[in-house]
Amino acid sequence: MGATLTNPLRVGLRQERVIPPQCLVIFGASGDLTHRKLIPALFELFRQRRLPSEFAVLGCARRPWSDEEFRSRMAEALAPEVKRHQSAWDQFAACLFYEPVDLQQPADAVRLGTRLEAIDKLKATRGNRTFYLSVSPAFYGSGCRSLAAAGLLKDPSRSRVVIEKPFGTDYASAEQLNRVVQSCGQEQQIFRIDHYLGKETVQNILVLRFANTIFEPIWNRNYIANVQITAAETVGVEERAGYYESSGALRDMVQNHLTQMLALTTMEAPGRFDPEAIRNEKAKVLQAARLANEEEPWKCCVRGQYSQGGSRVNPVAGYRQEPGVNANSTTETYVAMKLFIDNWRWQGVPFYLRTGKRLPKRLSEVVLTFHEAPVHLFDAAGGSPTANQLILRIQPDEGAGFVFEVKAPGSGMRSRPVDMHFSYDESFGEPSDEGYVRLLADAMLGDPTLFTRSDEVEAAWRLYTPLLELIEDAPWQLPIHPYEAGTWGPGAADNLLAEEGLMWRRP
Repeated sequence: MGATLTNPLRVGLRQERVIPPQCLVIFGASGDLTHRKLIPALFELFRQRRLPSEFAVLGCARRPWSDEEFRSRMAEALAPEVKRHQSAWDQFAACLFYEPVDLQQPADAVRLGTRLEAIDKLKATRGNRTFYLSVSPAFYGSGCRSLAAAGLLKDPSRSRVVIEKPFGTDYASAEQLNRVVQSCGQEQQIFRIDHYLGKETVQNILVLRFANTIFEPIWNRNYIANVQITAAETVGVEERAGYYESSGALRDMVQNHLTQMLALTTMEAPGRFDPEAIRNEKAKVLQAARLANEEEPWKCCVRGQYSQGGSRVNPVAGYRQEPGVNANSTTETYVAMKLFIDNWRWQGVPFYLRTGKRLPKRLSEVVLTFHEAPVHLFDAAGGSPTANQLILRIQPDEGAGFVFEVKAPGSGMRSRPVDMHFSYDESFGEPSDEGYVRLLADAMLGDPTLFTRSDEVEAAWRLYTPLLELIEDAPWQLPIHPYEAGTWGPGAADNLLAEEGLMWRRP
């Protein structure tokens, strides 16, 4: 069954706000994120005519590039797109500039200010600046200090800072980093980015819940039996071994991406559609969340690490055989855990979170399983019915599905489950923007709705602190369970649900 729009207009579906004159400054402009995500997202905004004519990008890194070399390297990185849209690229490239900057050198920050003033005059950007820290997390604090010392953050209405994840490595470091960045500028200037929040389907969780009266009355412990949140990847560690060895799946995926999906799924309705009202509710629900067993946290979490898999024709290396990985590494590439939320709406409902690399399918989804019918009227006709499920598909097949029972064809009263689905592509006739497109636009607009606030970040880290402490101080209590590449993770993860007579959903 397919869901369709009542009036599927192809034109005018977007209601875009106007980005003011702007200079976006990217620190780490020679890095991977810039040419893979940031510049492509900005070029997409340009092609959609959502950037103002008074716009500039200033790339900054330690390499001694010129403006022309920066433009050339970005064109090379986006070669297929450039070839398809050469005229648009030529116009966009004229907005790209470059300045060699080491933020650890005060003189460089001062020189940066001078260059920005020149760009303001050349492109009429009116002193509006968004500083994007696409650098090593170790330099977030010192980078903010350098910008503040050079006077580049003194006007909160014209300047803001975007900080990539991970924001800290645990509760204490996140708290300390918050103190540093807030000493350099006001909280309204700090945009902690999580690209998952830029996905249409993540934002759609709010609309689905609060714009439809059919869902909100049953979105609670009286009707929902359990919730599964999954972020599965088919890829391995790829070229990120240096970072991944020090983070692992818990820090890399659970603390941010999965926790954001958890917060949006479980938060209370805000009093109004306002950035701070939404962020207030997200922070409150995370502050009410806890591990299912706080006294013995190792009983509600399973860590795994992928081992060799594949076939003779197409073998897949195990994590410990990946370039740059310690041959005796105990870094987890898979995490599954059980949580509770101690509030009126969710008391007693188990939440199961899992993420892993080298799993059979790439997908992110939220699955709400409802209580079974109190009386199984049709058991005698062929078995008990399947519990209803609402499946929010975040990626890659963006949309939603609802599983419910119907009568199977035939003379008897046998029931079977069917799936009614909604697809963004089918209903709207256009693919969703990549997450960075929306988030970069919001940052330049100064809209913090989809960015995490300081108390929200700290609440997320505090939630997982018992597990991080175990991994650090008593790793034998949270051992690494191997699982073959291409499977759904270690068997030990199944036991988290088997205790309640449940199973992981395996699409």
